[in-house]
Amino acid sequence: MTSTTECSGSLTLDPLSSDPLSSDPLSLDTVSLAALRAEFALRLAELYGNEVPAYNTLVEVSREVNTDVAAAQGVRAERLGSIDRVTAERHGAIRVGSPRELAQAARVFAGFGMHPVGFYDLRDASKSSVPVVSTAFRPIDADELAKNPFRVFTSMLVTTDRRFFDADTQARLEEFIDARTLFGAELLELADRSAERGGLDTLDAERFVELATAAFELFTEPVDHDWYFHLEEISAVAADIGGVPSTHINHLTPRVLDIDALYERMEARGITMIDEIQGPPDWEGPDVLLRQTSFKALAEERQFRHADGSVRPGSLRVRFGEVEQRGVALTAKGRDLYDRMVAETDARLATAAANGTTRVEVAREVWRENLPSTECELALRGLAFFTYAVTRAARFGEAHGGDSTTLGELIESGVLHPEPIVYEDFLPRSAAGIFQSNLTDEGTRDDEELGTAYDIEKLSQVIGRPIADPTALYAAQQQASLTAAAQALGLRSIIVD
Repeated sequence: MTSTTECSGSLTLDPLSSDPLSSDPLSLDTVSLAALRAEFALRLAELYGNEVPAYNTLVEVSREVNTDVAAAQGVRAERLGSIDRVTAERHGAIRVGSPRELAQAARVFAGFGMHPVGFYDLRDASKSSVPVVSTAFRPIDADELAKNPFRVFTSMLVTTDRRFFDADTQARLEEFIDARTLFGAELLELADRSAERGGLDTLDAERFVELATAAFELFTEPVDHDWYFHLEEISAVAADIGGVPSTHINHLTPRVLDIDALYERMEARGITMIDEIQGPPDWEGPDVLLRQTSFKALAEERQFRHADGSVRPGSLRVRFGEVEQRGVALTAKGRDLYDRMVAETDARLATAAANGTTRVEVAREVWRENLPSTECELALRGLAFFTYAVTRAARFGEAHGGDSTTLGELIESGVLHPEPIVYEDFLPRSAAGIFQSNLTDEGTRDDEELGTAYDIEKLSQVIGRPIADPTALYAAQQQASLTAAAQALGLRSIIVD
């Protein structure tokens, strides 16, 4: 669990007085983007809980764990967000098949105040066949995140990548995907209006949320058996995208304060979890970035149309229940250290595994050797992002002649107190690890072929709007805090070491 900052000048944190998802946002005359987003998240949760009942168990256990952590730790449990926000928080995941579908999904999410943030290439993040590139749609303003932080991790199939799809399969995939409609004209029109106006009137809001939720409901049409399983031999992810008539919620993810406790409680209830928790290890120092796990994909009945024209029942295993534990966002310097620690863990693992040591145990050892054990030290070393509260400002600027001073000096002297900025985004390796752990097999890929190049700029062109760099968003939030602090202290500026 996260350690305290161990900086002087600590503040008392007040929890939010209400759950941001518990009110009835559509009761307002004009419904804001945040209220639309909250209602959308609620309805998707109800939809997914009906389709995958084990998800309701996951939410129930998450709430139990959060309640127990809050009781045990008190205000310290809210270092990375109030208990109300953490317990209400969700992220969803969907998959689409083409640039057209991704651009339309972006329009739908913009109507909820959700913007593309981050680029994730899962094709090379896993040894399994996962032929997708991804971004996440979420609020980008700190106030909007506080009102409702709903996110949707959205993956697009790269049909042109020859490592996965030969020319014939590519052509059939693109023909199949081009013939379907995921998002209707009325939905897109309402989404555009909401994005332009910053919300909708009550009647339009209700219709917008209704149509948007329905767009992600599980299909009932029969699946072409031979086509689906042809794709599944290549990649179960490709089959889930390009072998079915519509998109659907792939998973919906609650947030928990102790993911290790949740893992144990889910197993105790007889729900099979994936082999390990993805991301950083559990250790006594600060929680950084993101830890994720899920229960195994469950068999769900589907109707299949066979070559002889008959329709018969069968089953698929593609949807699962994910859960996450979020930590502090790392700076570019911190991410570089994180990547080196992950590489060092991998390097040590082969030898350690022979001795019966797990990856998590190896990672914990690497973390203890390299990562500061307190948030305060993370701040002093410039490894993580924080906002800064002024704890004593009286005449500080006068005493220093109004000159600039360093952030480190202000922290160490107790003038500024760091509050962690929550990591709101995702890790490609962890996302791919979750996908891989829920696949029936690894699929096939031909690494002798050249892959299709994708980066944040190219995916931005596909979407039709710029994808924000998450690190730049965190840096701007931190800098705004430092600018305000400098003004309060009567300083010309605060220099980040």
